[in-house]
Amino acid sequence: MHTMWKGSISFGLVNIPVKMFSATEDKDIRFRHLHKDCGTPIKYSKTCPSCNREIETAEIVKGYEYEKGRFVIIQDEDIESIMPETRKSIEILDFVSLEEIDPIYYDKTYFLSPNETGDKAYTLLREAMNRTGKIAIAKITIRSKESLAAVRLYKNCIVMETIFYPDEVRAVEHVPGLPGHVDLNESEMNMAIQLIENLATEFNPEKYTDEYRAKLTEMIHAKIEGEEIQEAPEAPRLGKVVDLMAALQASLEATKGDKAAGAPAREEQEEKEPAKKRRRKVTV
Repeated sequence: MHTMWKGSISFGLVNIPVKMFSATEDKDIRFRHLHKDCGTPIKYSKTCPSCNREIETAEIVKGYEYEKGRFVIIQDEDIESIMPETRKSIEILDFVSLEEIDPIYYDKTYFLSPNETGDKAYTLLREAMNRTGKIAIAKITIRSKESLAAVRLYKNCIVMETIFYPDEVRAVEHVPGLPGHVDLNESEMNMAIQLIENLATEFNPEKYTDEYRAKLTEMIHAKIEGEEIQEAPEAPRLGKVVDLMAALQASLEATKGDKAAGAPAREEQEEKEPAKKRRRKVTV
């Protein structure tokens, strides 16, 4: 696993050095957009519509649009100056019960493992949380964003799940078309309850699979085996000029043959002109 973050869990006056790893991975099958005529992957360039040209990364700055078409420029130093102290620490604020947190608040899950000499303190926190049945609410900064987090146990590992702030969860009242009071038939209700009870079981995540991804993978393999393959042509590459004198000398040598053969007719000269121009660039 790739270490995403290094810091510590701040637990009272105890600091537990930890490393953080992403606990989940996206296994969606992604497609690239190709040019239909030749099969070459499409490039998306960053262009300025005002200057009408492609721009380099170094020319790009952050801007906040406070009114339509009006921006304030935010420099990296501006963000650095207000960075919270939690950027290198998972600061535990409270301990709560897991069932008190609605799943709608959960965002992304990370594994935490002890770093350097943190084994004993890590084990102590893990065992204390296990015995009390409590989870921790903490704050952490990841990629310039301060997040709330739930620190809990998953098997023998301490995991951290970033959770949304309350103002990031949209109000249910804004959902259109939710039914209000509806008179229900009691026999229908009993049948619905019975159906739920018949389907009730212990949660076993291993029994659930992504059938669409499996079928998509099978289809892709079938196309490969059937040689339904679109190969992209190799894009032309311009090498670097090794030496200016050598480039000039090679250009002169290339034009000697033309001069010895005599001046061509005007039409032939115009046809050969692009080829001559190409020969003047010696690249490797």
